[in-house]
Amino acid sequence: MTSVKQVQITFDCEEPERVARFWCEVLGYVVPPPPPGFAGWDEFDRSLPPERQGSAFACVDPTGAGPRLFFQRVPEGKVVKNRVHLDVRVGTGLVGAARVAALEAECARLIALGAVRVELLLADGFNESCLVMQDVEGNEFCLD
Repeated sequence: MTSVKQVQITFDCEEPERVARFWCEVLGYVVPPPPPGFAGWDEFDRSLPPERQGSAFACVDPTGAGPRLFFQRVPEGKVVKNRVHLDVRVGTGLVGAARVAALEAECARLIALGAVRVELLLADGFNESCLVMQDVEGNEFCLD
């Protein structure tokens, strides 16, 4: 029998805290408490060697049901399409114009947070409509 493992989704990025806070807003996630002995994450970050400051940030599902998202600074910029991406499920159970309207409404909210709209893919008889977007650092994701 196979056991279910917890997963963490890790993003390589330039500005971990900025990207993490964007995803907190998208998903309703929160920043976890800082390590014991620190009043906040800024204080913890200042305790690190200069080259490690600002190098990582995380956010979690406040219900504990969803995976932890971890954001780590990497030296190289994004140059190609993601091989893995998140689908943000906003149109579940909806079809046709109602689904597109839900996708468009969420798209407008996320654009205000710094996301970029890429392309609306309309239902084709096999797949329902979805909307391709990019987060604040250009990582692709879909509103599904």
